[in-house]
Amino acid sequence: MTSRITHWINGKPWDGPAEKTGEVYDPATGQVSGHVDFASQSEVDAAVAAAAAAFPAWRDASLAKRSNVLFKFRELLAARKSELAAIVTAEHGKVLDDAAGEVQRALEAVEFACGIPHLLKGGFSENVSTKVDVYSIQQPLGVVAVISPFNFPAMVPLWFVPNAIACGNTVVLKPSEKDPSASVFIAELWAEAGLPDGVLNVVHGDKVAVDGLLEHRSVKAVSFVGSTPIARYVYETGTRHGKRVQALGGAKNHMVVLPDADLDLAADAAVSAGFGSAGERCMAISVVVAVDPIGDELVEKIASRMASLHIGDGRRTGCEMGPLVTRAHRDRVESYVEAGVASGATLAVDGRDHPVDGAAEGFWLGPTLFDRVNTDMSIYTDEIFGPVLSVVRSPSYDEALELVNSNPYGNGTAIFTNDGGAARRFQNEVEVGMVGVNVPIPVPVGYYSFGGWKDSLFGDTHAYGPHGIHFFTRSKVVTNRWLDPSHGGVNLGFPRNV
Repeated sequence: MTSRITHWINGKPWDGPAEKTGEVYDPATGQVSGHVDFASQSEVDAAVAAAAAAFPAWRDASLAKRSNVLFKFRELLAARKSELAAIVTAEHGKVLDDAAGEVQRALEAVEFACGIPHLLKGGFSENVSTKVDVYSIQQPLGVVAVISPFNFPAMVPLWFVPNAIACGNTVVLKPSEKDPSASVFIAELWAEAGLPDGVLNVVHGDKVAVDGLLEHRSVKAVSFVGSTPIARYVYETGTRHGKRVQALGGAKNHMVVLPDADLDLAADAAVSAGFGSAGERCMAISVVVAVDPIGDELVEKIASRMASLHIGDGRRTGCEMGPLVTRAHRDRVESYVEAGVASGATLAVDGRDHPVDGAAEGFWLGPTLFDRVNTDMSIYTDEIFGPVLSVVRSPSYDEALELVNSNPYGNGTAIFTNDGGAARRFQNEVEVGMVGVNVPIPVPVGYYSFGGWKDSLFGDTHAYGPHGIHFFTRSKVVTNRWLDPSHGGVNLGFPRNV
């Protein structure tokens, strides 16, 4: 018997009938594990109404109360992180170690938000004019929406929700319908931590739910993570309806390997960054740029490491890479393997032949490596979002840099070298939002901010960290003058001419 996954509205599970539902799969077995309710417009309206009703009291709650709830939530999340990781593995498919790492990174974002009394301090200028003082304050926006993707069902919601709540906003979260249970589990932890009813609500669904949030008059801001076409749609639709929007899109992340690099380190990094989480992450390395003359040796080292990867059910001991999230997505990624062969790239490792430790019906595709890829091939131009790694040969650093900078995406990049001058030049010249030096996936820690450039970001504000506080507040400046008590009144003293 499969479970029903429903919305979380006004502090409890939604008990109304569902007009439409979707199937949730266990990717390792290919079996249906649950059914998720899809929100109609009326259910979106109910969630927004609950958030709007909760806003005045939560806005006026003291910083001490807000931070107390945040600290309690942090402790509950830390105590039950293995449960959340298991939920992620069961619905997404990533191995348990990977899911545990996702939850740990989510904790970093929560811990940053716990410092909200310090983060909301404004400025003060005394006596800007005679007996006039000016100060600034940061206030919450109101009801905000968070629309999160399938690939990090625990971490990405917690990039946004803690900061939004800490700043005094109320939230409607719309997670991916592919793996919705993590968000409900997180909402239950918030309630246990003492968050008032209506401050956090969860609605599931498809485009109806998304458009309902983007167009709702009471929603003041929208945070989104997903593919670039949908990010552009969210940004354009949300801003057209007068909302503040941050929409993080797709990527085609390059890892440049210079001839002086430690090739063993680079090969380890390419495999880890290319195939971790089955390549289903916007910060995955999907292109290795091998600067002559190290291409042959680097490809050989990468291929040898790929052969020993243990692919299988993420709940089984020793598995390093799990299945893809759905059968349709697996088939789409596999079609790129076929396209790469047809376009003339060298198929150095064929993931379709990789042995699997799991049920035959699972959504499997092993790690795949293409060599001598050209920039007009679809395996280079498209965001595949799966375990397909392409190697492009480059004759020089300058051409490698141009390759990265001419790409329409600008999320993350990395350079592997032992030359500090080359690394410093690269970080200065590359047109990308996040840069790693001998670090393949340069996701910032929780007290910096995450976000790319170009077609990887729509809007002006990155996710979490200081940018997150800025996004979820608006500034107000107060100018005041208080009359001096000595300005008038009875005076029985001897009159003086002053």
